[in-house]
This record gives sequence, C-alpha cells and structure tokens, in this order.
Amino acid sequence: MTDEEPRGALPLFSLPSGKSNSAGDFLEGIRILDLTTSLAGPYATMLLGDLGADVIKIERPGLGDDSRGWGPPFIDDLALWFIACNRNKRSVTLDYSRPRGYEVLLDLVRSSDAVVVNQRPSLQQRLGTDAASLREVRPDLIHVSLTGFGLSGPHAERASYDLIAEGFGGVMDMTGEIDGAPQKVGTPAADLLAGQDAAMAFLAALIRRRRTGSGCAIDVSMYESMARFMTPNLSTYLGSGHCPRRSGGKASVIAIYQVFETLDEPMTLALPNDRIWTRFCEATDLQRLLDDDTLQDNRSRQDNRQKLVETIQDLLREKPRSYWLDLFNKNDVPAGPIQKIDDVANDESLHDKGFLYTIAGEGTPQPQVGLGIRFDDRALGYTRAAPRLGEHNGEVLRDLLNFTHGEIDALVGHRVI
Repeated sequence: MTDEEPRGALPLFSLPSGKSNSAGDFLEGIRILDLTTSLAGPYATMLLGDLGADVIKIERPGLGDDSRGWGPPFIDDLALWFIACNRNKRSVTLDYSRPRGYEVLLDLVRSSDAVVVNQRPSLQQRLGTDAASLREVRPDLIHVSLTGFGLSGPHAERASYDLIAEGFGGVMDMTGEIDGAPQKVGTPAADLLAGQDAAMAFLAALIRRRRTGSGCAIDVSMYESMARFMTPNLSTYLGSGHCPRRSGGKASVIAIYQVFETLDEPMTLALPNDRIWTRFCEATDLQRLLDDDTLQDNRSRQDNRQKLVETIQDLLREKPRSYWLDLFNKNDVPAGPIQKIDDVANDESLHDKGFLYTIAGEGTPQPQVGLGIRFDDRALGYTRAAPRLGEHNGEVLRDLLNFTHGEIDALVGHRVI
C-alpha cells in the first residue's frame, strides 16, 4: 500500500473481517515442519494450517521465503503473494546448513508429525533433509517431498517453477487459440495443484499411521500433478491415437461449449447433451433446429459445428448479455458471464460465505482467500496472520525445545537463527 493510495479505495476494505481463532480443529495436535519456499509447498502447509495443524515455517535468517520479496505490491512490507500462502503458521529462522542449526532442526523434527520439503533430491541428501535422514530421529515421520520432477527419473535434478511444469505437463500446448501461441494458465496452476496433492497425500498417510503406526515418504512432483490435470486429454490420445489440439474457448468433443459474443459483453454457453440442447432451442427462436436431421445428437452437431456456431452467434448478438443469462437461467441452460478478477473479488456471495475476508495486520488488514470448504455449514477462519520473518523464534524454541534465554541468545550471536 502506497502513501498516496487512499485506504478506503483498496478493495480489501470492502471485505468482512475474518473470524480469529477459528481455524479448523480437524488436525489439532498435529505439527508440521515446513522447510519449503515460494508457492507450492507453502500453499500445501497453509491448507493444513487451515485445518488446524500447528505449522512451523523454517526460513533462512535474514532472507526468509523467496516470496517475501515478490512485490510490489506490499502491505506493511509484506508481499501480497507471501500473505496469500502463509497464514496460520509460525516463522522460525534457522540456518540448518550449520552443525548447530542442524541439531536444532532434528530437535524440531522429533516433536513434529511431518516435514515438508521442496529441495531437489541431491540437496535434500546434502543437507540431511531427505526422508531417510530425518526418519532416523523420528521413525513414524511423514516426510513430504514436493519438487518439480520428483525424487527419481531423468529430470529429478532439473530446476523447475510453475511455468516450467505447465510447459512440461501439456497444459500450455492446450491453452490458447488454435492458431495462436501456447499460453500459460492465468494462475500458478502447477504450484497450487501440486500443493493440494501434497496436503491430500499427507492426510492419507496420517490416517494410515494412526492405523498402523508407520510413517511414510511421500513424493509429489509438479510435473505429474500438472500432467494428471490433463487426464481427459491424455486418455483421449492413449485410447485413440489422436493428439488433441488447443481450441481456444471451445471444447474439443462437445459441439457447443464455448464463448459467444452478445450485444455488449461476452458469455459462456454449454450445451453438452440432448436435453439441454432441446431446452436451449425451445428457449430461443431456434426451435427449427430441433427438426433438422443433421443436428440430432452431439456427433451430428459436431460434424456441423461451424455452421451451427454461426447461427447461434448471430442470434446472441441481437441482445445484451444480461438478457440471455436471465433467459437461460430460467430455462436451466448452463450459461454465465466471463468475470474479471475485480468481479470475483466484489462478489457478495463469496463475502457472505466467508471465502474472502481480512486479517487484522500491524497497520493495514491482510486480504485472504479462504479454504472454500464448509464443515458442518461453517467456513473456517484463521488463527494467525502471515508471520514476520523469525517472529516466533523465541516462542517455538522456549515452548517446544525448552531452550533458555541464554541458549537462544547464543544462537542469535552465532547467526544460526
């Protein structure tokens, strides 16, 4: 937030305040040691923090998570990208590349249920953060490795970020107009999907541990998470030998499933089965199409898609989008607007559900995008705002490891924390 920016002008000031001390209690008593940086790993651990886990975020002294520097924009010197993925965590600075720092790390591992790392395999082994090393001090540890290409295979040591994984996974080739260049998805899809996979895998391993007492070494790769995102396209190729190509805002196998222009603003329209096709024709002045023998099912409509699209497009351009959306909604025909980010941010239905909210910060409130899952008709809130670098050093070392003030001061003096 700049000095020139009026406080009331920022969108966050229209959001409701989040409910403090109202994170989930599902993972109460579970402690996660988060050694990750950037987005995928922090997103995974934030999801677990939302569900009630005690997440301790280990950061580099003086530097911290890479995303702390991903700005502007900033709020009270905290990058908004960092704020987005780091609520419900405690920040501890620790240089565990030093012998004394590694001793402290192992002490924390002993008191934790899981460790999440996003270092490449060779670095994990060099630093002693790999599953084998850490499970020597905590045999039932759940070790979650979230990397670009996994712990094995020819690409295991390759550097990766979201952009790289989207390119490898095929989503970029399938995104964009048919005659245009490949495009990245407009959000860090590989980061967020891999982060969700890591959180989901941890929960599965935790359930098994409670049944068997055994830990688990989990290997999540952004590449495979992104490739799984392409399941329908991959299955199509594997089963038919036909390589799907990008088709812009259109489906490759459904005749009418795309963006259309109206008199004023564009809209989406989906006619994926014969029942909806019939309702669409009856709701418009296109009833004549129901008697056309060349348009009786999806296959025939697909064969005649170009002409059919032109007919529908000519009709929709006659009236504004609001007219068509109201008509199609009344007739149970799937259609919708193409909302911009500011439209989504100002959607009162999301505010009412507690999906978008603010956390009281040091000066300016911190905007938050919630979990989006309700439990017993309750949206989860938060326990902690995104932390300052090393904010919880003393708290964690005193409360968890019983360090004295003198021992903590010694770590500071040796630049271990």
